[in-house]
Amino acid sequence: MDKKVQQSLVAALAGYKIGQSGSLPATYKLEGSTKGFYDSLVKIFSDGEDFKKKMKAMDDAFDDNPEFAPLQEFFFDLLLINFFQSDATHLGEDYLDSPEWMKIEDDTIDRGTEFLNLFLYLQECDLENIGPELADYLKEFLLIEEEEFQEELEIYEDVVANQMLVESTYTEIAKTAGGLDENSPLKDLFYVLMSFFNETEPDMQDLKDFVKNSDNKPFDTAALFAILVYNYNLEELPINLN
Repeated sequence: MDKKVQQSLVAALAGYKIGQSGSLPATYKLEGSTKGFYDSLVKIFSDGEDFKKKMKAMDDAFDDNPEFAPLQEFFFDLLLINFFQSDATHLGEDYLDSPEWMKIEDDTIDRGTEFLNLFLYLQECDLENIGPELADYLKEFLLIEEEEFQEELEIYEDVVANQMLVESTYTEIAKTAGGLDENSPLKDLFYVLMSFFNETEPDMQDLKDFVKNSDNKPFDTAALFAILVYNYNLEELPINLN
């Protein structure tokens, strides 16, 4: 299993429970049903290289742990990232261009979230040894200015229109997120996405402000923690998670 994905699972589950509590502790340890769910996911993510079997097993695990249902599609993103980083390399360098994988992509076209693109971008940042920036993400990774990528521009229209928020505050980001059209493709992800690019290395006070201003504290905290940890590592997070 990819180490960064495993750490992101820890961060997401801890963030989810912390978000439910509404307050940030200095230390948080996965325990009880949360630890059991984490252990089952690690086994699923690590077991073999058949993506469809892993996807079915992960969905079954969520069925058995309905309290974590809001994280299911976000964890599908992590399952894909883990497959790309850890499993696909063992199936041959051309596997991701194979008819078998193309069929899986078609069958799962409606799964996951737009955060998958962010994880892929953070991989690229790591390879190129550069820090993530919103303008770079939009123009150089998503290529929204290129004519053949206008579908991405439509998805990210609200992000493009509000790029100045990366120099603002979590309060202003939350206010803008709350005012987005209910049909906006990124309505539920906007606050986390913009908050990450606003401060890619938050301190404890930043995280407290982030949670305070969130309208969906469990999911938002889970997603931001996972993204922050994937960008750096578990030890960089101001909260000690284990």
